[in-house]
Amino acid sequence: MQTQPVTFDNGRGDQLAARLDLPLRDRPRAYAVFAHCFTCSKNLSAAVNVSRTLARQGWGVLRFDFTGLGDSEGDFAQTHFSSNVQDLVAAARWLEAEHGPPRLLVGHSLGGAAVLRAAAELDCVRAVATLAAPARPDHVLALLDEHTDTIEREGEAVVKLAGRGFTIKRSFLDDLRAQSMQDCIGALRAALLVLHAPGDNTVGIENASEIFAAAKHPKSFVSLDGADHLLSSSADARFAANVIAAWADRYLPASEDDVSSSDDLTAWGPVRGFTTELTVGEHSLIADEPRAMGGEERGPSPYGMLLGALGSCTVMTLRMYADRKGWPLTQAVCHLRHAKVHAADCEACVDPDDTKRKGKAKIDRVEREIELRGDLDEAQRARLMEIADRCPVHRSLSEGNVVIVTERAPDVSNG
Repeated sequence: MQTQPVTFDNGRGDQLAARLDLPLRDRPRAYAVFAHCFTCSKNLSAAVNVSRTLARQGWGVLRFDFTGLGDSEGDFAQTHFSSNVQDLVAAARWLEAEHGPPRLLVGHSLGGAAVLRAAAELDCVRAVATLAAPARPDHVLALLDEHTDTIEREGEAVVKLAGRGFTIKRSFLDDLRAQSMQDCIGALRAALLVLHAPGDNTVGIENASEIFAAAKHPKSFVSLDGADHLLSSSADARFAANVIAAWADRYLPASEDDVSSSDDLTAWGPVRGFTTELTVGEHSLIADEPRAMGGEERGPSPYGMLLGALGSCTVMTLRMYADRKGWPLTQAVCHLRHAKVHAADCEACVDPDDTKRKGKAKIDRVEREIELRGDLDEAQRARLMEIADRCPVHRSLSEGNVVIVTERAPDVSNG
């Protein structure tokens, strides 16, 4: 995996410091935001281990310091739970604008309560995972118990937490007490995963029960047996992240990228001739060359496969569009032919200013004829012909956006 330092505005004029953890080679399958625990930072071992493990599973994860903590700007004394939620929303907005919408929110301890609250403001979020989260933000008051009277009486007090002094103001206490989480959890529009250790001595397991009971389905619970509150064991943090990754996968929205990435294909090279076995997911098929090319014609040629991809994608796209519109398309039939033609025979196929293509004697030309069967009017037929050019495979072939990265796999002996 790789990590990038980034900053973003919290919406109140402060720059918040963050790290974006990404898969090493591939584009992230989806993005997530991680919220750390009370007075912690993005560099807490749990935050690092969870984020990096998710990145190794193909996620892009933004972990950041709340206002006034870690490397972020701002005065911690002026913050409260509600401002943390605002920071989370700002992080998600930045991620959506710069990279992609976050589909997953992960929160640790008080950060878990914050992601439950922030999810209500983020329509793009499909899944929320909490780690050792309190059911009510005012659970933090237990950490401040001996200072509460001073804060109430004098308006603020310096509280030592994890060996560091933090100024806590009365407004912080008032904001915590004003939070009503039960309705918020019950109205959650995303799938929920609650992870908690039965032996958590900081935030008891009863908090997980309360969150789970308040939530509607889909919801799940996983016990982090043997873990402590801070997930200080890297093994515990990695386990939690792997569970989150596997669980959240089922809630990712379908997209063109998802469809492409799910169709992993392996071509098993021929021992003799050109007959090649292909496995695509759970499916198997054969490719070959025509007899005129020295093959046995036991399956379509590689270019035949290419036409098959374009043809099937075309008719699927037309079917999907017609169904969505409620149009009477009974069947779409796509006829395709591929040929190498002289560039002069296909002047409309290339940009006359494209000097790279001018020197080529021949270019690829695909002819596609589409039959639209059904009681369609002329406007519907014209629109469907436009939609045919928007099918994902057509766009991949015509827009030049396909990047092929080739690397050598480890050598395997014949023995």
